Amino acid sequence: SSSDKPTKQKNNSVGQPATHASGPLHCTGEAIYIDDIPAPANLLHGSLILASKCHATLASINVEPALSIPGVAGVFTSEDIEKIGGDNKMGPILLDDFTFLPVGEKVEFVGQVLGIVVAASQEIAEKGARAVAVEYTDDVEGKAIVSIEDAIDAESFWTDFRHEMKRGGNVDEILNESEVDGKRLVIVEGSMRSGGQEHFYLEPNSTLAVPSESATNLTIYSSTQAPTKTQDFCARVTNTPAAKVVVRMKRMGGGFGGKETRSVFVATAAAVSAKLMNRPVRVTLNRDTDMAITGGRHAFLAKYKAGAIVEEDGTIKLHALDVRVYNNGGCKFDLSGPVMDRALFHVDNCYFWPNFHSVGTSCKTSQPPHTAFRGFGGPQGLLVAEHIMDHFAAECNVSGDKLRRDNMYSLQDATPFGMRFGDCFTGMWNVPGMWDRLEKELDIPGRRQQAAEFNKKNKWVKRGVGFIPTKFGIAFTAKYMNQGGALVHLYTDGTVLVTHGGTEMGQGLHTKVCQVAAQAFNIPLDHVYVNDSSTDKVANTIPSAASMSTDLYGMATLDACQQILKRIQPIKDSLSPDATLKEVAKKAFFERIDLSAHGFFALDNDRCGYDWNKDRPEGFPADLPDNAWKGHPFNYFTQGVAMAEVEIDVLTGDHKTISADVLVDVGSSINPAIDIGQIEGAFIQGMGWATIEEVIYGDDDHTWIRPRARMHTTGPGTYKIPAFNDVPESFNISLLENANNPFAVHSSKAVGEPPFFLGCSVFFAIKDAITAARGGEGGYFEFRLPATSERIRMACSDVIASECIGSDRD
Repeated sequence: SSSDKPTKQKNNSVGQPATHASGPLHCTGEAIYIDDIPAPANLLHGSLILASKCHATLASINVEPALSIPGVAGVFTSEDIEKIGGDNKMGPILLDDFTFLPVGEKVEFVGQVLGIVVAASQEIAEKGARAVAVEYTDDVEGKAIVSIEDAIDAESFWTDFRHEMKRGGNVDEILNESEVDGKRLVIVEGSMRSGGQEHFYLEPNSTLAVPSESATNLTIYSSTQAPTKTQDFCARVTNTPAAKVVVRMKRMGGGFGGKETRSVFVATAAAVSAKLMNRPVRVTLNRDTDMAITGGRHAFLAKYKAGAIVEEDGTIKLHALDVRVYNNGGCKFDLSGPVMDRALFHVDNCYFWPNFHSVGTSCKTSQPPHTAFRGFGGPQGLLVAEHIMDHFAAECNVSGDKLRRDNMYSLQDATPFGMRFGDCFTGMWNVPGMWDRLEKELDIPGRRQQAAEFNKKNKWVKRGVGFIPTKFGIAFTAKYMNQGGALVHLYTDGTVLVTHGGTEMGQGLHTKVCQVAAQAFNIPLDHVYVNDSSTDKVANTIPSAASMSTDLYGMATLDACQQILKRIQPIKDSLSPDATLKEVAKKAFFERIDLSAHGFFALDNDRCGYDWNKDRPEGFPADLPDNAWKGHPFNYFTQGVAMAEVEIDVLTGDHKTISADVLVDVGSSINPAIDIGQIEGAFIQGMGWATIEEVIYGDDDHTWIRPRARMHTTGPGTYKIPAFNDVPESFNISLLENANNPFAVHSSKAVGEPPFFLGCSVFFAIKDAITAARGGEGGYFEFRLPATSERIRMACSDVIASECIGSDRD
């Protein structure tokens, strides 16, 4: 009978738009960050000693002027690391960097860290750092390699990490033909450049290092996406066992990839000082220092030659692509190789090339080491794909929208790296349907016609429409990184504490993990809590990156919850059906049942990993795609489409975004409110990269910046990020309905990075408006990213611009 059934309602925390767990504290300013932690007794403040030159040899460091300043407690350099038996070398892949540059080594970028001054106050520490006397020899500043073009001319590459991808026939031979099977082959050739980007997280890099037990133990509070990496290098540099170094991370004020590796040198500098002084040390970089020395998004250059067939009905079908891609890695390898790999994995975007050849090369320059940044090379690769589509549309005088739609992947097609679409391979392939839906709902042909009519009536103001798709592969391309752990405690009052290997940087990871645990235990969301990320609770963690954190730590948390639930099931069975978790936990405790569990999750072997150098094995099935034998680099794709409409001022180059509509497939969302927020943020950050954010160094184009290779854009006065006024006047975000994903926790999909490239719809809308300003029939032109007001103005190519360019040449 119905009275025999349990009356307890099933909890549905997953899928609900729950408020961000720290949201109220963010809004009131009460959220505690590293620099807000109350000062421990005897706290010292640290200021880094930075190189003022590059492409010179460090001859000597005289610390006496700093030590003579009242309040300065100590000055430490590489010699002090040697005295305690520490390892000064560091780096995420190659150990090619130093905590403190040793005397006699070459200074490789302006701002390289030479040492640290610790003092009673921040002001005294900074005064001490300025007082340190540094001498250089062999100063050949003029030879500093700054740009990608400089590196190509000097052949300054990391050649051991150059990767190549081939599919189909010999593209060189194909692209030398003028016909294919009697049909005309249209050839386009050109280049595309994209600039760097500053992370501009609200909280700059910050670390508090607290020694204990006579400085044999260290507790490191660090604003980092990589607690274990921080623990590892703090242990190495201080000659302390990792078991005695604990890294704790409550929350970051933003990371965006900038705190995956380039936060570690701040932590190691603080750790060395704390160890040697046996006093707590806090190091917080000011904004201009953070921007000048931590690196950012890699600038890219792509050189391509591509061919497309003109079918009998006039349809243009892509046929062959040969593309050589370069990125500016800065002076250290950092993550430049993996960033390039992801760019190569995305240079096809959503389009099928039967014949494909790509080569990716990372360039070594005199810029600071560049690093991870939301998208991790993916957006730079996707940009090249869209630029080539625009080139074909101009060359063939066809609609770019139709060209894109006609060449999208179909089910059972394969990417150049051998992944098929659909079913058990990547799940649902939704981009074509999403494209058709948005085109119809927004009446994009009509919008383009309206923009054209507006442009006929207005000489100095032009409108343009951009419409682009994206697919973004989800998984770490390094196979071993696709793992995660979680520790779950069920307390006897029925509440749950979760600790996992991920870090919270505002993206809502902790909130989603709490929702997973709340649903598993069938308890209210506010009964689950994540305190912080700590290496003494969950060890050997992977950096929170690649949009993988919910996939990894949601599953690891679910695993731990299920272990506990399995243990307490007999207790539940012995109680009434409506017994609370508190009652079950209390009885389980008295029955001596373990109420804690460590969960673990790793992606299946056949759903991650890619060996670039693996040759085709003998007997490999002929019906499988080219390069499938090398692996399956992604678990699935997060997909999306976006349309933007802009208006540009032809005389000033100013632009405004009239509207933006975004549709994203995030599977079955764990928290739609957080996911929509992530899409909004990613879109605006991508739009910023594509438009107003321009990183400038002293180079051949900026000879007035000295010394050569010094970063000029080191603060909001010279570097502009999007503000309230830059947000589209009409901004609509939609999540695709009924889009389950069998390959991730609760059928969800990763959301952090994939929508970033959709912000480039604004860039392509600006390009469309410039085309109108140039007369509409001007044909192909390379419009480089970012679309700054200067670049927009000059690209409009009117009489005034032409005269300015001519007078400049004279």
